[in-house]
Parts: sequence; structure tokens; C-alpha cells
Amino acid sequence: MVKKQRGFTATILPRTLSASFAGIRAGSALAADSVVQRVLGRGPDDADSDFARREAHKFVRELGKLKGTYIKIGQMLALFGEQFLPRVLVDALRDLSDQTEPLHWDALESSVRDSLGERYQTLDIDPQAIAAASLAQVHLARVRSSGEWICLKLQYPGLAQVIDADFDAVVRMLLLARWVKSGRDLDDWLESMREHLHNEIDYRREATSTIKMSELVAGVQGTSARYHVPQLYLYYCTDTVLAMEYIEGVSVVDPDVAGLSLQRRNALAKGMLELFFYELYEWGMLQTDPNFGNYLLRLDDRRKKIADDELVLLDFGSVLHCSEHFLRNLRQTIEAGQQQDVPRLVEGLIGLGCLQKETTEDGRKIFSDFCMHLLEPLRPPEQLPAEYLNAKGEYCWGKSQLMRRAAKKAAMATTSRQFVTPSRDFALIARKLTGLFNFIAALDAEFNAHEMVQLHIHRWQIKDRNAAKK
Repeated sequence: MVKKQRGFTATILPRTLSASFAGIRAGSALAADSVVQRVLGRGPDDADSDFARREAHKFVRELGKLKGTYIKIGQMLALFGEQFLPRVLVDALRDLSDQTEPLHWDALESSVRDSLGERYQTLDIDPQAIAAASLAQVHLARVRSSGEWICLKLQYPGLAQVIDADFDAVVRMLLLARWVKSGRDLDDWLESMREHLHNEIDYRREATSTIKMSELVAGVQGTSARYHVPQLYLYYCTDTVLAMEYIEGVSVVDPDVAGLSLQRRNALAKGMLELFFYELYEWGMLQTDPNFGNYLLRLDDRRKKIADDELVLLDFGSVLHCSEHFLRNLRQTIEAGQQQDVPRLVEGLIGLGCLQKETTEDGRKIFSDFCMHLLEPLRPPEQLPAEYLNAKGEYCWGKSQLMRRAAKKAAMATTSRQFVTPSRDFALIARKLTGLFNFIAALDAEFNAHEMVQLHIHRWQIKDRNAAKK
């Protein structure tokens, strides 16, 4: 039975105080042990310090107990905080679970009723949540007039009122614990994170992005897998309720998916990769939260070797609308990485704000090596590492352990004195690529991606040249 919980608004003061005390305790302990200086300095022994690692996990456990926005903020820090937080804390934050226990229906009902108004009476809402996360939970509902079942994504009551206070409490906690040092770069990043957090609870924005993405994928033809974005029921959408089509499907990590033929797994993987190329080269609109839970697979008859499977795209709360300047430099960086053109790749990184023009040759080499590594699967077949190819010369995404190797390169980059804090947009793209490659690795796909990306690069170059002539 689901445990009954109170709404967020009733617990603002205790949650904030608990967060502050957690920061004081962790900070005092670290200071007393003198480990904090090594941690903040990112010395070579910080990852080997049992004490620092223990305090980091204790800190994160305190954060996890507070639930709700604290969980979400902690996860964002794990994704975007490598530039400011000690590695031991980032590693601990990555273990922060989003398996949030749903609120009891009694804590949600009045909020949902107020939000929907007279529309509430036209629905039979199942009081048992089918999914719960840090900022919302999902319920099934039956439309009384038609008998149709739909999904309602319900934002937790009072969230908009406490989100800034909770964010500020976490920042205070980090400062008290001496996990971070204040400064302009930190302030800019924190404000960027705050904006991102507000976007995730802006359901009007999410509805607009969902409709737009549905229109875009509907125009895509000839890909290895079909795409589907759930239909929105705008009549039931409000500032705190998002109503959408109910779709049954399975996760990419479902055992049934692992049992599919290699041809079908490859088709799904290629579909995911090509979707990213459309977002980057055609649309300039990227879904930047590649969590496995944001995708479903609708599978054809599992006994078929080749089938008509479908990728269902969910949750557009984290969508990046890229500027033309950013897109141009990112596209150039990818193209240069494919061609092993280090000078052009460095030029792209400077344009993205990840390197400064005065960065030394050593600094440029560190960053270009990391990007070359990350873009490894997109290289021409003859330039792919032989140890990660099958007998047909195809890249084995699961066997390559690319993300583990890239993470080591990233750690080297962030510890370099030449490191420059990248823009939030670049961090979101790095997050997107990481999730995308992990998705393909989970499918244990085996294929080469060079021709696919080259086709999109070629189309972009033609479009770019034509635009320059006008």
C-alpha cells in the first residue's frame, strides 16, 4: 500500500532546516579531517579518500531524505556540476535515486480538482499512480463521455512556490559544507540551473514543445524505425496538469528487447541516432533529457527477425532551442571530429565557449582528445578501433564501453588548469550524447554511423551555401 504523505507546502521550513544542518555536519567533519583541501583542489588522491567518499554519500543521503525538488536538484548537480563540485560528491550524487514514492491521492486531489475546474467532473481518475518522479506523478484517467483512457501528468501541489527556496537551500548546503567556493562563474551556472529547473515545471512550455516535436517527427520518412509522440488532450491541460495519449510499450532495458534479433535492435538504435541528427541539423530543437524512462518501444511480433517497431518519445520538459551560432559551432565540431581535423575542432570548441583563444597547446590537446574520443563511433569505418569491431567491420556499441572511456578523458579535462567552464547549452548536449550512446549500447547494437551523419552534414552544407548566396 502506498504510504500517505503530506503536500510539499506543509513542510517548507523543516525541509530547509534539515538541508542546512546536513551541510553544516558534512562541512565540519571534512574541515576537521583536513580532507576538504585535497577534495576542493581535486588532488590525485581525492578519489582514494575513504573519508571524503563516506562524507559525500552521507551528504547525498540527507538530500535524498528530503525528496521532491531536492532529488531533482541533486540529479541536476550530478549532470552539470563537474566543473564546480569535487569528483567524490558528483559520483555520490549520480547514485541519487529518482524512484520517488508517489504522494497519496488525498494529497493531490484538491490541487487537481482546482486546476481542472469543471473538467474534473468529466474524468474518472485512478487514484493509484502508475509512475512517480521528483516533480510529478502520472495517473490514468477515463474520459466519461467516450470511455477513452488517457494519462495525466500531475505536478506536485505547491511546487512552484517552494522550488526557489529549495534550490537556495541546496546552494547554502553546498557552501556550508565547503563543497563549492563562491564566485561569478558559479553564480552564472547556478542561475542557469535555476532557469532549467523552472522550465521543467512549465507545463505550458512543455505542451508547446510536445506539439512541435510531434509535427516534426511526422514529416520524417525513410528512417530505420518509426517515431511517435503521444497526442495531447489540450482540453485537460493546465499549468499543473498535462494530459496525453496512453501508450503501452516497454523500456529499452526490458528483457524482451534483449531477445530481439540483431537486425531489429540495430534498427531501433539507428532510429535513435538519426533522431538526434534531425534535431541537430534540421530542427535546431533538442530534447536534452535522454533518460531511458523518457522513451518507450512499441514492438511488433517478437518472433520476427525484421519488424515494424516504433520509438515513442515522451517528456519534453527539457528541450533546448539552440541559437544559430551555437548550432553552427556544434556542427563544425562534429564534422571536424569525423575528419580528425584538430584545428577546426578547436575552432568549434572556442565558438562553443569551451576553450579560450589564449588556451595553450596542451590545453587544446586535452579538450580535442576528449571530443575525438566522444565522437569515435561517427568516424569512417577504416578509422574505427579494430578491437571494437565485429567480423564484418561494424562498430560494437556495447562492447566499446565508450562512455566509460570518455568519462576518464573528461576527468582529465576538468582537472586541467586550462579548463574553461562550458556553457549550459554545451553541457546539455554532452548529456544528450551520453544518454544517446548509452541507449544504443543498451541495445547492444552493431553498426557503423559514418554514412548516416555524413548525409546530414552534406544536406546542412548545401543549405548553408544556398543561404549564403541570398
